[in-house]
Amino acid sequence: MQLLWSAASKVLKYSIMLQKALNFIKKPTSKDVMINTIGNYFNVFFTAFFALLLVRILSPSQYGVLSVLLGIAYVLANVLDFGTTATIYSYLPPMLEKRGNNVFRFIKTIFFYQSLFSLGVILILFATFPYLDKIFFKTGAPVWELYITAFAVLFFIWQNFATNILFAAKKFLQANLFILFSNIIKTLVIVFFVLTKTVTVGSIIFAFGVVGPAVFFIFLFFDKKDLFFILIKSKVAKEEFKFGFTLTYFLASQFFNLGLRMDLFLLSFFMPGSPEIGYYGLSQKIILTIMTTVTSITQVLSPGFSKVKTKREVLHQLKIGFAYILLPAGLYILLFLTPDPVFFLFFTKKFAQTAAISRSLGLSFYFYTLSTIPSLLLLYTVKKPVYILIINIVFFVTLTAGCYVLIPVYKAFGPPYALIASFVLVDIIYLLIGLKQYKALSS
Repeated sequence: MQLLWSAASKVLKYSIMLQKALNFIKKPTSKDVMINTIGNYFNVFFTAFFALLLVRILSPSQYGVLSVLLGIAYVLANVLDFGTTATIYSYLPPMLEKRGNNVFRFIKTIFFYQSLFSLGVILILFATFPYLDKIFFKTGAPVWELYITAFAVLFFIWQNFATNILFAAKKFLQANLFILFSNIIKTLVIVFFVLTKTVTVGSIIFAFGVVGPAVFFIFLFFDKKDLFFILIKSKVAKEEFKFGFTLTYFLASQFFNLGLRMDLFLLSFFMPGSPEIGYYGLSQKIILTIMTTVTSITQVLSPGFSKVKTKREVLHQLKIGFAYILLPAGLYILLFLTPDPVFFLFFTKKFAQTAAISRSLGLSFYFYTLSTIPSLLLLYTVKKPVYILIINIVFFVTLTAGCYVLIPVYKAFGPPYALIASFVLVDIIYLLIGLKQYKALSS
């Protein structure tokens, strides 16, 4: 009888846990996180697929030129965001709740000023690209390929802008479907080039940088064509661009992005030509793949943080945030615990050192995930990007100094130690500033 009662208790306990898990999954936020995460991993899949396809189509020298030119386009598109992504997530969701006419004015203003500033930079690039390629990039690409690369930057910027607007409006399914269709059409266009024997570096850049975004906008237009005409008629209002907020976050994001690259830069500086740089680079790709999940979650959570004001609402939003961020945090811990044979299965024993480096980086980036939720509080609820700027400068300086000191001693294992120290310091600062700002909120 006692055994039956014990078994029944266990069944009841697991049933309750299962029901709680199902309820958690059924929440709108959970659905959005799953949709966005699946969409981002589809992008990872297509990135890998395009790489496998193109190395079979292009010669090594052509693929090298393509990598450099697309790299320039992607980096410029990221830099020329000018911090508008944070502005969109911070101010658009509350506007959408009120459903005022200023929504369209806000969107058009952000689009106008971002495009204006970007066009200025791209025109300079048009004028100087052949010279820059001759003395610095040295791809030897025809001038028309350089120009199509510069032209593609603007299309990437516009697609990123439209995607962020959809995300801020919680239209995650539509945005990810449009991106998926865009990737499918890009694949078909590249296959067409192969069949017609017209594959060149320029034609591939045209497919990636013009055709892909154009397909995205065609689907967006037919889905939102009634709103499109309202947007055209709306006015541009300078004050809607939020220059102080936007440019402060722009500087903050550049310090963080540069900081994340300093480990590899300094490894290359101290250990030129060493195979350990290759091991570290491969480990870094694993880390960045998991970061895709972090990005998926923060994109979904950002609109919620922008709408809360009181301590009670903020506390509820923080609990939600930490509940979801446990997923990528758990993945980093799982990476830390992964045994060598699993790494050898995927990367062979030729990259044996990748396993140990990946585990070290997994532990480092576990501490990174802990800072993502407080950063959403400071950026979107408190709306003080200056704190993010200060923290990211601290991160950049600490990581750079740490790598400079530790790499000569520990080689490829120096950066993970520096990353742990930097992220733990950042977590402490976020905690202290976050608590101070939380206390200042109304009850």
